[in-house]
Amino acid sequence: MDDLRVHSVHTTLVDLPLVRPHRFAVTSIEHQSAVIVRLRTADGIEGIGEAVVPGGPWWGGESIEGIKALIDGYIAPLIIGADVHRVEALARHLEKVIAGAQFAKAAVEMALWDARGKALGVPLYQLLGGLARDDIDVTWAIGIESVPVIVREIEAKLDEGAHRSFKLKMGHGDAADDVARIVSVARELEGSTSLRVDINGSWSELTATRWLPVLEEAGIDLIEQPVAAWNIEAQARLASRLVVPIMADESLRTAEDAMRLAQHGAADVFAVKIAKSAGLSAVQRIAAIGEAAGIGCHGGTTIETSVGAAASAHLFCAVPGIDTGSELFGPLLLADDIVKEPIPYVNGRVAPPHGAGLGVQLDESKVRKYARPI
Repeated sequence: MDDLRVHSVHTTLVDLPLVRPHRFAVTSIEHQSAVIVRLRTADGIEGIGEAVVPGGPWWGGESIEGIKALIDGYIAPLIIGADVHRVEALARHLEKVIAGAQFAKAAVEMALWDARGKALGVPLYQLLGGLARDDIDVTWAIGIESVPVIVREIEAKLDEGAHRSFKLKMGHGDAADDVARIVSVARELEGSTSLRVDINGSWSELTATRWLPVLEEAGIDLIEQPVAAWNIEAQARLASRLVVPIMADESLRTAEDAMRLAQHGAADVFAVKIAKSAGLSAVQRIAAIGEAAGIGCHGGTTIETSVGAAASAHLFCAVPGIDTGSELFGPLLLADDIVKEPIPYVNGRVAPPHGAGLGVQLDESKVRKYARPI
């Protein structure tokens, strides 16, 4: 009988260049860092996973450096000797013995799924119930930039036929100026594409009450996380006043969060991400709650390499309730990747690889090139 117990866990920090800077509400990045997890079974099967955070600890409280230390010092010893087939049981055990640290736990759970798929010789999506869809639409995101920069980038993407919808970052500086910027973009591109905005929880309820109707009137199709994650009651009041859908992101991490949002009527769409919810298993539970409550789910991103994007593509194409598209643009924002064959994008859509496990292989030369010196 194969020995599929975890024998070792190794982590590597890599720093990858971006094709252009990406500006969030409170920070900006010119490269993306990742923790690569390599888990090996007693029989020599290697499972890979990754942890990436969007712009550092401002978003989720975790840093790349802290994630590596936590995995090396605490999570790895907890799973050494564990059977990789017991992925969800291991994920729930980690939830009990380590508070928070969703990004770190998600990376390890991803590696367990990859090892299990390789052991059985099947793609990850087969382990998740099979494909509900062959591929999924990908929205392109643009950071906080000027109107001409945004319009040029969107028009170039439209000319290429690469994407059909775009998300614009907001929440930096004066709200009136911020809204005027987005309204100008909407006017420039009227009728040519779908525009969404992400405020990253930067507005008060008063500011959101004043300015969200202006965005709605300008034709914005979706508004993501207008107020702080804790303020579910305010988000519910905003959702009740608007026709344009409100998407919960920072306010949605766990299945319990999903229940509260649904009970308060505080979201029309759930943004689901492997990293922020501590793994694929938890996202499946969240999507089930959304489906039962009549709330659509949208596959989010933390700007992953092709490792994390492959895992998300498997999940988002396998779970029926993730039915409002995705933002799996991470590998497209990277100037280079760390796998032998980056996941392909066709006409603004992405499909999961069909190889065993995640279906991607690390390019060892690229890992060495971008590895951070210890």
